[in-house]
Amino acid sequence: MAKTPSPQELSKINHEPSNDGWMEMPVDFRPGTWCYSGKASALETLELPNPREWQPTDEDWKLPDNWETIIYEGFRERLKKFRSLKIFMDTCVRCGACADKCHFFLGSGDPKNMPVLRAELLRSVYRKDFTTAGKILGKLAGARKLTKDVLKEWFYYFYQCTECRRCSVFCPYGIDTAEVTMMARELLHLVGVNINWVLEPAAKCFTTGNHLGLLPHTFKDSIESLCEDIEDVTGIHIDVPLNKKGADVLFITPSADVFADPGIYTFMGYLLLFEHIGLNYTMSTYASEGGNFGLFTNNETMKKLNSKMYAEAKRLGVKWILGGECGHMWRVVHQYMDTMNGPADFLEVPKSPITGTVFENAASTKMVHITEFTADLIKHGKLKFDPRRNDHRHVTFHDSCNPARAMGLFEEPRYIIKQVCNNFHEMPENTIREQTFCCGSGTGLNTDEYMEMRMRGGLPRASAVKHVHQKHGVDLLSCICAIDRATLSTLMQYWVPAVEVSGVHELVGNALIMEGENERTTDLRDEPLEGMEDDE
Repeated sequence: MAKTPSPQELSKINHEPSNDGWMEMPVDFRPGTWCYSGKASALETLELPNPREWQPTDEDWKLPDNWETIIYEGFRERLKKFRSLKIFMDTCVRCGACADKCHFFLGSGDPKNMPVLRAELLRSVYRKDFTTAGKILGKLAGARKLTKDVLKEWFYYFYQCTECRRCSVFCPYGIDTAEVTMMARELLHLVGVNINWVLEPAAKCFTTGNHLGLLPHTFKDSIESLCEDIEDVTGIHIDVPLNKKGADVLFITPSADVFADPGIYTFMGYLLLFEHIGLNYTMSTYASEGGNFGLFTNNETMKKLNSKMYAEAKRLGVKWILGGECGHMWRVVHQYMDTMNGPADFLEVPKSPITGTVFENAASTKMVHITEFTADLIKHGKLKFDPRRNDHRHVTFHDSCNPARAMGLFEEPRYIIKQVCNNFHEMPENTIREQTFCCGSGTGLNTDEYMEMRMRGGLPRASAVKHVHQKHGVDLLSCICAIDRATLSTLMQYWVPAVEVSGVHELVGNALIMEGENERTTDLRDEPLEGMEDDE
C-alpha cells in the first residue's frame, strides 16, 4: 500500500503544460494512482471475458492473442448501436471549455485528466480505425494506432474519471464525457482489463443481493441491531418488516446504510420516519441493495442489477418502490431504466398513502426518491420536528453528482435540511447544484490503494467545505449518496478534519418528535445535544 503524501505535499500542484506532445507522454503507474485489477473469480461470476490473475504494474497483462481485433469489433459495434458515441467522437472541437472543470485535473495537474484530452485518448484510436482522414494522414489528423501502451493509458486514465459529468455542464456542444468513459471501460472489459473494487461488489450483488456480500440472516441481524440503537436513544421499539407480501411500498437503499458508518445513522432516520407516519412498507433480504455498480462496468451488468429490484417488487406484490439516499441507483433509474428494463407496468404510479400526492415524475419508473417523499410530507404538515435537536451542528450540503446533475434533485434535500436544522450554510455558488464538485472517489474508485488520487480528486470539494468551515463554523457535511458518505468521510479527515459527514435523513431522525418517546439527550450517534453535555 502506497504512503499517501501529506496535505502540504499534495497541495503543491503544477498546472503548467509540458512541452512534449501528449502522445509522447508515458504512463507512470505510481503507487496510489491506480487500482488493483479484477479478480478472476469476480469476472467468472459476472461472465466477463479473460478471467486471470494479473496486476497493472505487470509487464505482461495476459491479453488475448487477438485483443486488437476484439476491441476493434467492440468499438465498431458500439458506434453502430449508440448514436451518441459517434456524435461525441466527431463533434469535439477541442475548445478546452471543460479543461479546468475536472476535479482530477485540478487536483493532479496532469493534462490527460482534462476531459477533452482524456476523451482524446479514445478519439485518436477512433480516427485511425474509423475515419478516412485518420487512415490516410495518421498522426497529422490526430490519429494513432492501438497498441499495448495505448491500452494501458486507457486503463490508467479512464479509471481516473468518476463519470461525474461536471465537464458536460460547460461543454458548448453538450458532449457527455462520462458516456465516453463508460464506453472506454466497456471496451477494456472485452479483453479483461478492469478493477476489482468495481467487479467484486457487482459479483457479490449477483450472489447475495448486495455489494457487501451480506447474507439474508446477516442483513436481518444488522437491521435489528440498529433498531436496538434507536430504542436506546429514543425509547421507541421498531420492528422492520422483511419480505412482507402485499405492502404498499418496497423500500430499497444501499446496503452500506445497513452496515457501515456513517450510513447506519441515515438508515436509523429512515426507520424513525416510517414509524412516525405509520407507513405500510417492506424491505427485502433478496433485493437488499439499491446501488448499481453495473453503471461502472457495462450496460448488460447495469441492466441485470437494476432488474432485480423490480423482480422483487413484483414477487412481493407492492404498489411502488421507495428508494433511499443513493447516487448511482438513481442515475440508473432516472436515465436508463426505461430503455433497459421498463416501463414497470405491473406497478402503480406512486401515490403517497399519507398525503395523497401522485408522483407523476415517477409514472414510468414507479420509483420515488426518499427526499421527494419526505419533502412532500413536510409540505403537507405530516411531520413533527424539533430542529433544536440539531443545534449542536452547523450544516452544509453536498450535491452528489448523480442525484444532482443526473436527476435534478437540488431543492428537496435543502428544503428538508432547513426544516430540521437551524444552522445551515451553503458552499460557494460555483461549487454546488449543477456545478457541484465530485467527492473524487465515485464509479468504484473508493479503494484504499488509490488514496493519493482520491485525495487529489476530492481537493476542490474539500476546499469549498473548508471555506464554509472557516467562515461559518460548519462541522457537518450532509449528502444523499452512500458512496459520498463513505468517501467524503475519508476526504474530510484528510483535508478538513473538523468536519464530519452525514445523510439528510440522519438529521430528520434527530429532529422527529416521536409519539411516546423518551426525552432526547443525544442524537442518533449518541452524541449529546446542545445543552445536554456533561458538566465535566
